[in-house]
Amino acid sequence: MDLRALRYFIETVRHNSFTQAAEALHVTQSTVSKMVRQLEGEIGQPLLIRDGRQLRLTDVGKVVFERGQDAVEGVRRLTREVADLTELSRGELTVGMPPMVNLLFPPVVKRFCERHPAIRLTLQEAGGQLIEQRVAAGELEVGATLLPVAPALGLATRSFGRYPLQVIGPRHATWARAAGPVSLAALRDEALILLEDDFSLTRRIREAFGDARFEPRIAARSGQWDFLVAMAAAGLGSTLMPAPLLTRLNIGPELAVRPLAEPAFDWHVALIWKPGHYMSHAARAWLRVCEEVLAQPQP
Repeated sequence: MDLRALRYFIETVRHNSFTQAAEALHVTQSTVSKMVRQLEGEIGQPLLIRDGRQLRLTDVGKVVFERGQDAVEGVRRLTREVADLTELSRGELTVGMPPMVNLLFPPVVKRFCERHPAIRLTLQEAGGQLIEQRVAAGELEVGATLLPVAPALGLATRSFGRYPLQVIGPRHATWARAAGPVSLAALRDEALILLEDDFSLTRRIREAFGDARFEPRIAARSGQWDFLVAMAAAGLGSTLMPAPLLTRLNIGPELAVRPLAEPAFDWHVALIWKPGHYMSHAARAWLRVCEEVLAQPQP
C-alpha cells in the first residue's frame, strides 16, 4: 500500500474536500484525486461515496481511515526516532571496561556526557579477555582491553596508551635488595600475587614468563588491584602494576617499588570493536570522544 496515497486519503476525509486537502498538502486537486483512486484500486474497494460536494466513507473506507491514521502516525514516530538517534538526541550505549583500565576514562566519560547528555551511557566492568569475547560475539559494540588481542577474534584496535609496569612487594623480597629496574628473571623464585586469569594483564604476564621459559609462582589471586597491594604489604608476595595506578594506591613504607626492566612488556591499552559490523551512532560518537581526549596529554 502506497503510504503517500494513504496520507492523501486521510487528509481528504479530514477536510471533507479534495480541494482543501490539496491546499493542506501543497499539491494540486487532481493529484489528490489520482492518489485516492490509486488507493481504492490497491484495496479493490471504493472508499468514498461522492455525493455532490459531500464525501461519505464506505464501510471499508471507515476501516482504512481509522487504521490508516495509526499507520501514518507510526511512520512519523519512526522517522522522528531515527532522526533522534542519528542526531544523538536519544539512545543508549554500553562500553566494556576492565576495572584497571577504567581509571583512564573519567575525562572521556565527562566530555561524552557533556556533549551527548541524552545518551544513556553504561560502563560494563569485566576482565579484558571477557570484554574481547563479548565484542567479538556482538554483545558489546565497543570496549577497552590490553594489546595484543588474539588475532582469531578478528577485532579492530586503536591504541591510546603504553605505560611501564612496576614491581611492588615487601622490602625484604630478594629483588628489592638491589637498586634499579627488576628483570623477569629476578622474579623467577618470588611468590607472586596476580589478578584473576580473565584479566588481560595476567595473560600478558603469563605470556612473558612463558617466553622467559619458566612458570611464575602464584601465591594468590584477586580481582581487585588495591587488594593485591594490601596482600603484598602483608608480606604474601610481589605483584605487578601499571604505572598510572601508583598515584591511586596507598604505598606504605613497608613496600618497595621498582620498574620492570623489560620495556617490551608494558601495559598497552587500546579500544576494540568488531570491523564490518553495524556500529550505532552513539558508539561512533564514543570513539570520536576517546580519540579527542585520550590523544591529549593527561595531567
